[in-house]
Amino acid sequence: MPGTVFWTAFSLLLFACSSVALKEKTKIKPQRLSRGWGDRITWVQTYEEGLTKMMASKKPLMVIHHQDDCPFSQALKKVFLADKSVQKMAKEDFIMLNLVHETADPNLALDGHYVPRILFVDPSMSVRADLRGRYSNRYFTYEPADISVLVKNMRKAKILLRDEL
Repeated sequence: MPGTVFWTAFSLLLFACSSVALKEKTKIKPQRLSRGWGDRITWVQTYEEGLTKMMASKKPLMVIHHQDDCPFSQALKKVFLADKSVQKMAKEDFIMLNLVHETADPNLALDGHYVPRILFVDPSMSVRADLRGRYSNRYFTYEPADISVLVKNMRKAKILLRDEL
């Protein structure tokens, strides 16, 4: 009789462990390149890939520096994702890259390493230091209330590119 109790308990324990493991496995989602900034946008994986595609397409590169655990980045991401004009321009008019790690290029940290930070690079390989947010201590940061400034800068990036080609 102790053998039956043992095997019954063992089976219940095995079932409980496998169901917990199965639940944990389903919670883990594969990381998409969009990282929540817009799944309909085509994102490049690296800065180097972005530069290559930018040169080939003659579209400006938009680089978003952010952190997954930063509340300011998360707040901006929600507004970025919800704004239809931003999503449309990002999808159609830009090569898009979002980074959670810094690049080796110091030109992408003109005024420091902070998040969120959005910069534009044109096909001449120039970081557009003239396309800034509204803050004097962090030129390239945008807050959720600044989405209109970001839209304006995205439009300027397209116009400047067209005028310089």
